[in-house]
This record gives sequence, structure tokens and C-alpha cells, in this order.
Amino acid sequence: MDCCVIPLRHGGLSLVQTTDFFYPLVEDPYMMGRIACANVLSDLYAMGITECDNMLMLLSVSQKMNDKDRERVMPLIIQGFRDAAEEGGTSVTGGQTVINPWIIVGGVASVVCQPNEFIMPDGAVPGDVLVLTKPLGTQVAVNAHQWLDQPERWNKIKLVVTKEEVKEAYQEAMFSMATLNRTAAGLMHKFQAHAATDVTGFGLLGHANNLAAQQRNEVAFVIHNLPIIAKMTAISKACGNVFNLVQGTSAETSGGLLVCLPREQAAKFCSEMKSQSSTAGGQGAAGGAWIIGIVEKGDRRARIIDKPRIIEVPPRGSQAANQDNISTSPAPSPNLS
Repeated sequence: MDCCVIPLRHGGLSLVQTTDFFYPLVEDPYMMGRIACANVLSDLYAMGITECDNMLMLLSVSQKMNDKDRERVMPLIIQGFRDAAEEGGTSVTGGQTVINPWIIVGGVASVVCQPNEFIMPDGAVPGDVLVLTKPLGTQVAVNAHQWLDQPERWNKIKLVVTKEEVKEAYQEAMFSMATLNRTAAGLMHKFQAHAATDVTGFGLLGHANNLAAQQRNEVAFVIHNLPIIAKMTAISKACGNVFNLVQGTSAETSGGLLVCLPREQAAKFCSEMKSQSSTAGGQGAAGGAWIIGIVEKGDRRARIIDKPRIIEVPPRGSQAANQDNISTSPAPSPNLS
């Protein structure tokens, strides 16, 4: 499971707790703090938990940084983490800071729950629909942005993407990673989700396999559609598929929730995800949810079909996003009917 669920001695309550940490992957220290916090909270959200009682922050300060850089960068990371926690309705009450060769940022999230407040990730049944709530391609976008200053790398991809498109994709990836999955967690209850997980370091297929293996019923997950930040598929192919993006094993950071929903609820879940995001001022990729596959009888494994449909998701602020009222719940492919 994404969290540990510990029954307490008192009145049928459980302590639900999770921890996560990683290295910086974007250049903006404030956004890095927000992403780290969103990533920690996602494990709660993946179990349909919308509230968090307390957060702790884990931070290692690089011994390679001079005092001036340290005094500028570290407070921004801490502020970003605290602001994201506040957006999630919780606060950071402590933690631990150490000196280390590398910057590491992460935290711990804890909540005391009644049984009806969380959804165990093991109830998928044949006929369910798989929904993903953020587009894929964050690792590709972050790497491509770094390659703008590396001519030997940039030359491999410059025929399939412009520098402006790389910058837009990087901004989209950064804001997507910093977006909390809290709305999706609440909608999991409203639309009777049967199981969910968040998509992070093991990529879509890795986390889908982990989720499939936990199911009580003998089911398999079949993925037909891949929503991917625009141009990231072309970049991945131009690099010789080193990312394995279309194969589903490209690492994501603070990705969306992969949710198993009853077939009759999936489109409504996607529609409400979009409308709630629009109300909150969200646009572009982070404001959507996509039907990506089905649950069928099987051997508790996940697979992506040989030629999945690629849904190019335009970054917010791009010309394509501005023209287009993105359909965030595309009609299932013929294979899903």
C-alpha cells in the first residue's frame, strides 16, 4: 500500500502514515519544496484520504553549497513545502535537517482516520475502468530542459521539438508535479472507487503492476491510452527510447492517481475533475483526468497494449491549450467498449 494503516487502541480509529523524499529535479527551489510536499501527501490521497493531521519535513543541506547560496535556497524550499502543506489543510510542525553531500527534501504525513475515510487499494473487479489524473512525461520534460544547454544532447532532439516547446513542457511538468491530488481523493469517495495508487518513480506500468498484484479478485489491468505532455513522446523516440515513456516505465515524480472506478462512474469522475480544476483556476494538463484502460479477469498483472493511443496534452499557457477546451475524458477507444 502507499501508506501504513495502523489500528489504534482507541475506538476503531487507525493511524495512517507515509514518508517520502528525493533529490531536487527542478531549478526553482520554492517549486521544489511544493513538489516534495505534494509528493508526500499523494500517498494519503491515493487511499482516498483528503485530510492530513500533521506533517514533518526532512531536509538535507548540501555541504557543497556556500553560505550565501544556502541562505537563499534552503528557506525557499522550506517555504514551498509549508505553502503546499497549508493548501492541503495541514501544517508542518517539525522534522529533521542534516548536512549531506546532496540536497534531499521530503517529509512525513500522518492522519488519524475512521474506517470510512480511507479506501483500501484492493477492491478492483472485472469491468472497472482505469483513470489517470495527471499526464505522463515529467522526467522527459525535466531532462529535455536541462539539455537546452548541452549541445550534444540537444542535437538529438532539435528536429522534433523547439526550445520554446521544451520550456513550455518543463513549466507544465513543474506545475503538474506541484499540484495536490486532493481533489481526486475526494472524488474517489463520491464515485465509489475500488482501488488507487499514485504514479511516481516506477512509472505508470510499474505502479499499475504493484496495484494489480494487491487485488483480492483475479484481475488484470489493460492500458490502452497514454496521456502525455505534448512533444514528450517525440523526444523520447528521438533519444532512442532511453526513457521507455510509451512502454510505461519512465519515472514520474509526484504524478497523478491511477484509479479503478466502476464503468458507469468513470466519465463522471473525469468530468468533475475538470470542472473542479477550472473553478480553482487550473488550466492545461494538471486540470484533467483521462480514461486509460480497463480491468478484466486475469493474473493480477498490468500491461500496455502494443500500440497505445497517445493523447498529446498541451501545456497550460501554450497556444494549443488556449485554443482548446481540452476534453479531459476522451471517449474510450474501441478496445474499451
